[in-house]
Amino acid sequence: MLIERPPVPYRGLYRGSQWRFNTDEKVVYLTFDDGPIPEITPWVLDLLDKYGIKAVFFCVGDNVRKYPEIYRMVLERGHTVGNHTFHHLQGWKVTTETYIRDVEDAAKLIGSKLFRPPHGHMRLPQFYALRKKYKIIMWDVVPRDYSRLMTAGQVFEAVKKYTRNGSIIVFHDSLKSGDRMKESLPRSIEWLMEQGYGFRLIEE
Repeated sequence: MLIERPPVPYRGLYRGSQWRFNTDEKVVYLTFDDGPIPEITPWVLDLLDKYGIKAVFFCVGDNVRKYPEIYRMVLERGHTVGNHTFHHLQGWKVTTETYIRDVEDAAKLIGSKLFRPPHGHMRLPQFYALRKKYKIIMWDVVPRDYSRLMTAGQVFEAVKKYTRNGSIIVFHDSLKSGDRMKESLPRSIEWLMEQGYGFRLIEE
């Protein structure tokens, strides 16, 4: 649970970030990290079209640079994009100067005020600097589709167990998620719909 749903003390480190939307409505916010890539992202876009869902794609700048046509597909399908740094940097492992520069390099390609830190952590000086310019979007549910220790069934069960009204849910349009995501995502969407959840788009 400490991974699938970040605990309150951890959320408190990044006060003012959006972890979940406080609402009585039965709605969720679907997001994707680490793309865009040709092997996975078009498949996700087609699936979302099938169900009439819009999502936020937190894009790695270097992937946008390498696959601009896939990035354009995301925008043309009516989805929102966010900044996920240029090199998918972990903030704890680099200086604040390096981290901010990497975010700004990504911003040259990704024109969005939404930002999500890779792995969900930053040094506090990085956070304080970035929140002046960006709306920082974290998450309420990460079912760990990226983990080789998880099966697709376990990813799906995590969505079922932890989703609640206003949850921001994270999947990954990346090679590391691969077949786990491709199996668990449609099952998760159908279950959420069966439970009466609607899907909202996070606006800038």
